[in-house]
Amino acid sequence: MRTEKKYLATEIEKHLDKSPNYFYMLDYTKLTVPETKELRAELTKLGAEFHVVKNSVFNVVAKKKGLPDLGEFLTGQVAIVVGGKNPAGVAKTLKAFAKAKEKLSVKVGIVDAKKMTAEEVSFLADLPSIEVIRATFLALLNEGASRLVRVLDAKAKKTA
Repeated sequence: MRTEKKYLATEIEKHLDKSPNYFYMLDYTKLTVPETKELRAELTKLGAEFHVVKNSVFNVVAKKKGLPDLGEFLTGQVAIVVGGKNPAGVAKTLKAFAKAKEKLSVKVGIVDAKKMTAEEVSFLADLPSIEVIRATFLALLNEGASRLVRVLDAKAKKTA
């Protein structure tokens, strides 16, 4: 591998190491430079980054890291989104941006070393945030406990 490609491979490895649990591959062909800047700003809020990659070099790095075969998605202009601790939040941001601009599409996602189709990434984006899920779960637990206390209280008043 030539020196330039070795450097690119090292950079891609560093990017992938920023989020060991996930990354998304995008087709950004129609995005303008200002729109790309806008997307990067949105992703930065979540601790994520947008990087354009060279397909052949990315393929070498993906194989080296033991990732699922991504060859079919390495066509045209490809970018990766890495970083941050919230893959669902990043997917939500990508989906909202793609819907608003109609110029961006997710090709594939890798979450916990499993390949996700664009439709699966879209489904992930539609899920509520972890904070909402936790709050709902706690509310359900609290509701059951409240009902139990009411029943016990009614029994106690009845016997008294």
